Amino acid sequence: MNLKGAISHPLFEKLRDTSARLGMRSYVIGGFVRDHLLGRDCKDIDIVVEGKGIDLAKAFAADIGSDGFSFFENFGTAMVMYDDFQVEFVGARKESYRRESRKPIVEEGTLEDDQVRRDFTINAMSISLNPDDYGMLGDPFGGVNDLKAGIIRTPTDPDVTFSDDPLRMMRGIRFATQLDFVLEDSTYNSIAANKDRIGIVSQERITDELNKILLADVPSKGFGLLFETGLLHLIFPDFVKLHGVDIVDGRGHKDNFYHTLQVVDNVCQLTDDLWLRWAAVLHDIAKPATKRYFPKQGWTFHGHEDMGAKWVPRIFRDLRLPQDAKMKFVQKLVKLHLRPIVLAQEIVTDSAVRRLMFEAGEDIDALMKLCRADITTRNERKFEKHLKNFALVEQKIIEVEERDRIRNWQPPLTGEMIMELFRLPPGRFVGEIKNAVREAIMDSVIPNEEAAAIEFARTVAIKLGAVKSSGK
Repeated sequence: MNLKGAISHPLFEKLRDTSARLGMRSYVIGGFVRDHLLGRDCKDIDIVVEGKGIDLAKAFAADIGSDGFSFFENFGTAMVMYDDFQVEFVGARKESYRRESRKPIVEEGTLEDDQVRRDFTINAMSISLNPDDYGMLGDPFGGVNDLKAGIIRTPTDPDVTFSDDPLRMMRGIRFATQLDFVLEDSTYNSIAANKDRIGIVSQERITDELNKILLADVPSKGFGLLFETGLLHLIFPDFVKLHGVDIVDGRGHKDNFYHTLQVVDNVCQLTDDLWLRWAAVLHDIAKPATKRYFPKQGWTFHGHEDMGAKWVPRIFRDLRLPQDAKMKFVQKLVKLHLRPIVLAQEIVTDSAVRRLMFEAGEDIDALMKLCRADITTRNERKFEKHLKNFALVEQKIIEVEERDRIRNWQPPLTGEMIMELFRLPPGRFVGEIKNAVREAIMDSVIPNEEAAAIEFARTVAIKLGAVKSSGK
């Protein structure tokens, strides 16, 4: 099969000419070839060279006058930028592994040596950049047929493939999720058999694959495969604890693992935001720890939102996720995720909406997306009722925002202003007066104006004994 159409961009002809001048044979390999056959755009181009990949990269960069060039002698790789393409070079190689390490013993090899060490058949295909067979597809392991069949399969014995590089187990599940493919039986079984090998992979690389699964259209497929093969138990045990249903006196609760997966899929229909998707993963994470059974009430999970929010920093640390504003965002949404749902079950007052908007701040829209995604009942009547009530809350938020501009609102009196007005030192009186002013505005006792806030603060200060009545 000739794929000249895939390499019609001028950069490929330049690569052909540079390779020929140096007497090297070079090939496009991996994801670019796969994505072309799938009809997907790809700007990352991997070039494998029979010889020194860095030498070809340096010559290519000089030929095109590119200053977007970097190379890594220790790994024998290089990268050159060309327009909006990122072209990576590596010498063809064969590898052998030690049992206790992912770092291979590398030797120079041929294209065939390089293809056999690839992770999956759909990533082992190549396109020749050589004058004698320019554009010809190299597909030694049936990658084209596997693309057509929607199958993820290793080129050789999967036990060897996964034992050599255990991260490939997660990559296989990630590809199955992103492409909506299935894992071929022996590949699937081998992942389950070799799952313990994931222990030698760095947490950063594991989490990178988790993030890619979470950014897929339907992440539940990937998390389901991670669970079924046992990998999830090793890399994310907190999530696995959500699985299962306890029954007492014939009364059970929903399986919070599958509920969470449904919430994640739901939220993915509303946003591409990775951190909002993480909030969906973690919104019920503390339910197993807060689960209680009472004969009259049945199963309860009181306080799971508060406990879950406290867990978020630790979970982010364990997964090597960032300890910054992104973590704080997820923590806030986990803490507040029940609030709009509770409002939807009650009379929606302006005061309650103001409080919610004050606490959520600029993240109120993200919170509402999470809460809408959290409606997963299969009872059609209940589902419609929940959506209708939830729509009332959303409308009330719009009305309050238009009238009160409460989003990201700060009370008109700061602690410093209170200390100056009433000549108070720092202490509990200042905090109590400030909180009282905020609550009065939230409850519409006073308008959101500085003059009204000062008068109200004076009244509170007198009641607290912070100032004397004669101080008016």
